Amino acid sequence: MISSDDGLLSVGSGSMYALAAARALVKHTSLTAKEIAEESLRIAGEICIYTNSDILVEEI
Repeated sequence: MISSDDGLLSVGSGSMYALAAARALVKHTSLTAKEIAEESLRIAGEICIYTNSDILVEEI
C-alpha cells in the first residue's frame, strides 16, 4: 500500500516534477483535482525530456 501525508501520489518519469507542481498548486490555487493533475503533468513535460506531453485524464 502506498500512501502520502498530503494525499498526492506520483508515478513514472517526471513524477517528482509533477508532484512538486501539484503540491504548489494545491497550496496556492482553487483549481479542481483534474485541473491540478493536468497542469502538473504539463509542467513535468516541460522539464523532463522523458515525460510525454500527451495528457489523458480519466475521472472515476
